[in-house]
Amino acid sequence: MSTEALHRLVVNGDVCGSGRLGLRAKLRMREAMYGVFASGFDAAGVGECSFRMEDRGDGVLVALAPDVPSAQLVGPWLEGVYQRLRQENEGRAEPLRMRVAMHAGPVAEDARGLAGRAVDLTCRLCDSDTARDVIELARRAPLLFVVSDSLYHDVVAEGGACIEPEHYRKARVSKKETDTEAWFHVPRLPYPPLPAPERPRVTGVHAARGPAPEQGGGADHGGSAPPPEYAAKYHFGHIGGSNQIFDGNTFNGDFTGVRDTASGPETGSATEGGGR
Repeated sequence: MSTEALHRLVVNGDVCGSGRLGLRAKLRMREAMYGVFASGFDAAGVGECSFRMEDRGDGVLVALAPDVPSAQLVGPWLEGVYQRLRQENEGRAEPLRMRVAMHAGPVAEDARGLAGRAVDLTCRLCDSDTARDVIELARRAPLLFVVSDSLYHDVVAEGGACIEPEHYRKARVSKKETDTEAWFHVPRLPYPPLPAPERPRVTGVHAARGPAPEQGGGADHGGSAPPPEYAAKYHFGHIGGSNQIFDGNTFNGDFTGVRDTASGPETGSATEGGGR
C-alpha cells in the first residue's frame, strides 16, 4: 500500500452525549450512526470503494478518494445525513444528534489508518468547544455541520445542489495547536446560534486623571475617573474580570502589577490574597 499523501476530502462525525449511554444504548447508537453515514453516501452516489472509513467509538473518520467531488459531500451527502437523522429520531425519547466536520488536504493512508494535518484539523473542528457550544445552543437541531475556512471559500461559497452558503456563519476555533476560523451551519436554520465572543482582557491601563470614582462605577457607569494625584501615584499593569475596589476606588475588573510610581518597580500583585 502506498503511503504517499493525496489531496482528499476528510469527514469526521461524532455523536453528542454518547458518554451518558449504557452499553446497550451505545450499541444502538452506533448502529444508527453508521446508518446515517450510509444514507449520506447513497444520496451523494458515493460507493464503498470511494472512501476509507475508520471507527472512532462514538464517531467515524472518513477520507474520500481524490476523484470524489467535494460538492457532492457538502450538498447531497449532508442532506441525506440530515434526513436520515430525522427518521432515526422519530419516536426517540433521546434524539440522536451529531457534529460533522469537513476539510480537504493532503492525507496519507497506511495499513493502520489515515494521517496528515488535514485529518488533524478536521477532527479538531468537530471536537472544538465552539462546535460543542453551537450544538448545545441549537437544542432541537439534530445536526451541526462545520467546514474549514478554505473548504467554505473553495466549495461551499460556490453553491450547488443542496448547498446553502448564505446560511453559514464564521467563528474562531481554538483546539490544541489549532487556532483558526471555520464556518458553521445548522440545516433548516437561517443561521447557527454562535456563542457570544469572550470579552478581551485589558492590559497596560493607566489611571485616568479626574475626580475619584463613585462606588459601583467609573466615568461610563455613573462614576468618574481617579483624581490627578491618584493617577500620578499609581500605574496599572493589567485590569480584567469582576469589580474590584482598590484604595477607595472601584475598577471593573481584577488588576495586577499595581505600583506606587514613586517607589520604583512593582513589588507584588493587587490580586494577591483573594482579590479576584
